[in-house]
Amino acid sequence: MKIRHHAKLPIFAVLALLSVFPSQAGTLEQAKRMHDRLAGVPADNATLQQMADLIELGDTQQAAQIAMQNPAFYRTTLKNWITPWTNEDADIFQPLNDYSATVIGMIRDDVDFRLILSGDILYTGASNLNLPAYSGNNNAHYEALEERQLDLQTALVRQTQSAITGLPAEATAGIMTSRAAAKAYFSDGTNRAMFRFTLINHLCTDLEALKDTSRVPDRVRQDVSRSPGGDSRIYLNSCVGCHAGMDPLAQSFAYYNYQYSDNIDTGQLQYSANAVQAKYLINANNFIHGFITPDDSWRNYWREGKNASLGWSNALPGTGKGAKSMGEELANSTAFASCQVKKVFENVCLRKPQDAADRSQIDAMTQNFSANGYALKDVFADAASYCMGD
Repeated sequence: MKIRHHAKLPIFAVLALLSVFPSQAGTLEQAKRMHDRLAGVPADNATLQQMADLIELGDTQQAAQIAMQNPAFYRTTLKNWITPWTNEDADIFQPLNDYSATVIGMIRDDVDFRLILSGDILYTGASNLNLPAYSGNNNAHYEALEERQLDLQTALVRQTQSAITGLPAEATAGIMTSRAAAKAYFSDGTNRAMFRFTLINHLCTDLEALKDTSRVPDRVRQDVSRSPGGDSRIYLNSCVGCHAGMDPLAQSFAYYNYQYSDNIDTGQLQYSANAVQAKYLINANNFIHGFITPDDSWRNYWREGKNASLGWSNALPGTGKGAKSMGEELANSTAFASCQVKKVFENVCLRKPQDAADRSQIDAMTQNFSANGYALKDVFADAASYCMGD
């Protein structure tokens, strides 16, 4: 028997009927938990009842899809989930930017999520919203979009980076070539930060876990000392384990730099086609016989050795030129798909996988994610369905 009530009946009154209608009580509790986990705000009575009815029929996926129609799923849940990826401090309180807005838009539109690391994609606010124009030099466009608390289900529109930013289409690489990512990871340094934080945020691993001293070190740059502190054993037993695999892949970023303007709040991504950025050639005297970067060609030495376990795609050659093809290499790995699923699971279930049942669920969700066009919204629905009884 289903509970029918006026739309204005307070939710506490519905929940008070739990002892009278135990079956419906269970589904109402599950619907409330599912909505709270996905949207982070209470559901109105009609929505809660609609979700409960679907759960009672066994259609938990559709119930989750209803919860994700709430604007708070995009404005708060997704924004807070994505924002730590956009900065080295993993600060959740950073404003909306072109990185986070683009990921939100891709999830909303069920775009193949692998394109996050290679696509010529950029989401901006719709032109009829009278926002400050998108600028490669500041974040005013997105800060205004967030300050007005607009519904991102309708406010964001998909565009191409090449059309909006002027970056050549072949040089676009999803969020890696967004202004926010460039500011965080291409500024200063040697561009290795972009590679490392891409691994952390999108393959759920860090360099320490990938250390493999068996790889050929022929592309380790000159700036890496072969005798740090005067002890060559440190390089041979530690440093080379990361650099032998990282440097050949990070070479794909050789033409990129982020240049600050007058202050740390302004600046923009620079791309110099066929011209290696000076940062790739610094500190040459650390080891003059080291690798001198000639271009942006890259090679994945981790396709062999222990890091073959990351599950590289046999459909790709494992070598190429530029950030776009290197992003495709990373995004087509098994580790990439598994990482997205684990992150969603932890975000929705509010815990890490704990037992064999959880690990089996992660495996099943990863297979579904890969088989169904890498649509991440479905992964949120899967996780919410699994954890609604927690």
